[in-house]
Formats: sequence, C-alpha cells, structure tokens
Amino acid sequence: MQRVRMSLPYFKNFGWEAEVVIVDPAYTDMVQDELLVESVPSDITVHRVKALEKKWTSKVGLGGVAYRSLWFYRQKVNALLKANKYDLIYFSTTQFQVCVLGAYWKKRFNVPYVIDMQDPWHSDYYKDKPKEQQPPKYWLSYRSNKYMEPLAMKKVDGLISVSESYIETLKERYPRIKNIPAQTITFGAFEPDMKIAEQNQGRFDNLLQPGFKNIVYIGRGGMDMHKALTPVFEVLKKGLSEQPELFKKLRLYFIGTSYAPGSHGVPTISPLAEQLGVQENVIEIPSRIGYYHTLNTLRRADALLIPGSDDPKYTASKIYPYILTYKPLLAIFNSKSSAISILREFGAADVYSFDGTPDIRLKISTFFEQVVDNTISPPIYNPLTIEQYSAKMMTKYQCDLFEKVLKNQS
Repeated sequence: MQRVRMSLPYFKNFGWEAEVVIVDPAYTDMVQDELLVESVPSDITVHRVKALEKKWTSKVGLGGVAYRSLWFYRQKVNALLKANKYDLIYFSTTQFQVCVLGAYWKKRFNVPYVIDMQDPWHSDYYKDKPKEQQPPKYWLSYRSNKYMEPLAMKKVDGLISVSESYIETLKERYPRIKNIPAQTITFGAFEPDMKIAEQNQGRFDNLLQPGFKNIVYIGRGGMDMHKALTPVFEVLKKGLSEQPELFKKLRLYFIGTSYAPGSHGVPTISPLAEQLGVQENVIEIPSRIGYYHTLNTLRRADALLIPGSDDPKYTASKIYPYILTYKPLLAIFNSKSSAISILREFGAADVYSFDGTPDIRLKISTFFEQVVDNTISPPIYNPLTIEQYSAKMMTKYQCDLFEKVLKNQS
C-alpha cells in the first residue's frame, strides 16, 4: 500500500493515470491511520471492496484479509474491466494471495499485469526452523503459498521487487518468466510525509521515556534479527557493568515488532535482552502503531537503530523515513544485504555487518557513548542520493517498467 500511496502524486508526471482498488478499512483489523489520505491527490479514483467477516473465516484458518476479500476483488475489477479500457493491472501489496487474480483477468480481458514483490511470497526460509521461530499458522501458509504463487506467476508480464534476489529466485523457479521485464525498485523517500507528521504530532502519544537517551527501532521483529542484535546487547551489558553512570541513561526501544493485531503480539526481541541481562534497558512494544505515529516517534528519538535479518536476501525497504529524520543512525545487517550499500550511498556513517565488520562491538560502544554524552553529530546525507531514491524517481522507474510491459504486448 505504501509504495502506491507514495507514487500516486507522480504517476501523471510520467504519462500514467491510476485508479486504486482497496479493501474498505471497515473489514480489516490492521492499525489504521486516516492521515494517510492527506498525501493522496484529490483527483485519484479509489474503489473500495468488501471482505468476509474474519470471525467466520478464521475458523478454517483463512483469517487473512487477502483470502477474505478475494471474491469481492474479482467482482469489482470484473465490472471495471467490462466498463472501461485499462492498459495494465498493478499488484503492489504484501497480501500476495490477491495476485492470483492477475492470470484470470489477463485470460478473460487480455490485460497484462505486474506484481510488486515487497517481501518473499513462497519461501523455504522458515522450513527447517524450530516451531517457535516460525510465523503463526506457518504449516498452512507455507502450503497455501506454495500452491498460489505458481498461479500468479503463470502469466505475469512484469516484476518489481525491493530486492534483486527475490527476482532471481522467481526466475529460477519459473523459467517462463525469465525474460519478462523486471526491476529492483526500493521504496522511495517521500518528504511530504514528514511535513504531515510534524503538523499532527500532538495527536500521538509519546511512547518514549523522558530523562533517558532513547534509541528507537520501529518495524517487524523476529529471531532472525538476533544475530544483528546480540552484539548490541552485549555492548550494552558490558557498558552497564563497566560504565554504569553512562550506560544506564540508555533505553533501546523496539516497537511494532509483531504482525498480530492489537495486544496479541508475541515479543521476539525482549527474550534476547533477558537472556543477555539487559532487560531493564530494552523495551519491546510488539503492537503495531500507525504510520504517522511511527514517524513522530522516530523524530522524538535521540538516535535510531535498524537491525537486519540473518537472511542475506533481506533488505530493509522502508529505511527512508529513518533517513529523512536526520537522526544519528546505527544499522547492522548481514554482510550480503543490499541495505548496506544503499545506506552507504546516502553517506550513513555507522553501518556495519554482524558477520563482517572488525571490532563491531567497539564501534557500537562508541556510538552509544556519543549518543549519551551529546557528542554525536547529526548525519549529513548526500542530496543527490536523496533525489535518486526519492518517491518521484521510484515512480519513474515503475512507469518505465510498465512501458516495457506494454511494448511486449504489441
């Protein structure tokens, strides 16, 4: 949703008019933020569809909004395609199951479609992991994804992804799509969001404790981030032991770490903190918060932290809000993650790999000490890189791919 939202102001710049089909918010249990519509141009047509009630479908393991809305999407878009001429259908969502409709619409209406792979869809990453490390309902979702992904990829005309490795995996898995247009396009830096956040900061609770130096991460958690966080917590533990007056001022926040709605989220970061004895200085809030609440919390922080997955294919596609806050930033990823090179293009200084950076604990300790004693300098990012990774430029790349898809149809 965020990719399309940030692209809507710019599609016309590159010769495309967009209409959006979404699930009516009344049928979702996700955190909602009504301020998001403020960045959507008023002339954009938005169609809303219904969904089945979750209280019934969850009884058979199909509580996800994609499953519940599939039939309604089919009916609504059928009606649109019958009544109007559309050049292309663009799926940009992590609710991937909806993408199976692309092959159906292409067969019935001869309209090409593009899929945006913001995350892996069918993946073996968790297959050999202990049950406690697997996502909820993994047995069912793994088998569902294994069946549904081939249906969506059967006739797809173009691929966009935040990671080159996702595209490579799909082209190896499905030889038919080997030569279709495909491009790695990260999420863009969308500066209007920072203005909206600033104008509405009074609407959101301050989740951070006053009187401390608060270092904040907001985003999904998981045990796959433990390798990145272990040196962080080890440094914190050593500092509390050797320099207690300094390090006791630190609080590390991990917010929105679970996909579960409301208060049902299961902590995945605080158990590691407890194991390493730093639980008093590490606060995990598994519940998701709204997008602009997120931006304002990042803006209130003294510094920011981005831990990466132990999966080398993982890239933090939503790093740009962190960049636009201009707060001191500590990032730790797998050495093969593309996020490292992107952050270094911006000019971020404290970007390390847990499996390749010499003296990483010393570097983390120096970062913490500078945050606490106010000697750390605000980052100075390369303005050309900010423009290169702007939402407008990312929209141009999307439209360029759309044009290649249409050219292949002629």
